[in-house]
Amino acid sequence: MRKVLNFVNDNKKIIIVVILIIVLVGTIYFINGSNKKDKSASTDAGEKSATEVKLTTILSSIEGVGATEVMINESENGILGVVIVCVGADNIMTRNDILNAVSTALDVDKKIIAIYSMKN
Repeated sequence: MRKVLNFVNDNKKIIIVVILIIVLVGTIYFINGSNKKDKSASTDAGEKSATEVKLTTILSSIEGVGATEVMINESENGILGVVIVCVGADNIMTRNDILNAVSTALDVDKKIIAIYSMKN
């Protein structure tokens, strides 16, 4: 027991550094694991991301736009495409307003946005 106490007293700095490294590695592992779970959970069918919910709210508040459904296809590198299905999309002016709002809100090119009229 005395040998262990002497070893600890002689190597306090090294032991502290090793403990800090272990805590840091554990924290990084835990954070990365929870991020992967969050991403996979948000891509499950039936669940909407916070961005999709916000965009749905914004679009449905635009004049001429009624009920709205939004799907955002994302990868690790960014947004790949956006699909909007809503009442009012058959009107060219409303469609243009939707296109501009989505492009601005998500900072994406208008070419990756598809807008469709919702069936009654």
